[in-house]
Amino acid sequence: MPQNNPDTPKPERNICLNRKAKHDYVLGERVEAGLVLVGSEVKSLRAGRANLTDSYARIKDGEVFLYNCHISEYEEASRFNHEPRRVRKLLLHRREIKRLRGKTIESGLTLIPTRLYFSGGKAKIELAIATGKRKYEKRYAEKEKEVKRDLHERYGM
Repeated sequence: MPQNNPDTPKPERNICLNRKAKHDYVLGERVEAGLVLVGSEVKSLRAGRANLTDSYARIKDGEVFLYNCHISEYEEASRFNHEPRRVRKLLLHRREIKRLRGKTIESGLTLIPTRLYFSGGKAKIELAIATGKRKYEKRYAEKEKEVKRDLHERYGM
């Protein structure tokens, strides 16, 4: 029977991924941030009931906030439940916030969450600095993916 060593790090466990982000944005540098959550939100996340589609982060008054992230209500929480789409504060070092603020002030850059996961028992979110793709860029990427899939089916490449 394996011993529980407190020094060994717990593996990361994905809660949800934002698959739409790769399609809609050109993703750049990534940053890990903690989340300020209520107890019922943590229970919902442990059950895997979250959705990052259409969510984004914004810097306001020197703090970073996550908007439009849907964490479903926890059934057993009764009247102490949380609002599913509430604005959540993200935890970052002041230096990181200043650096991100400088990058997002540049034209067209935004903070997009790419995945939500547990690391060492704590909920974390991965943010990517991204630029929006134009319609023709999305079509080109889709065509490229289709060609690769076709080559793989035909020739096993």
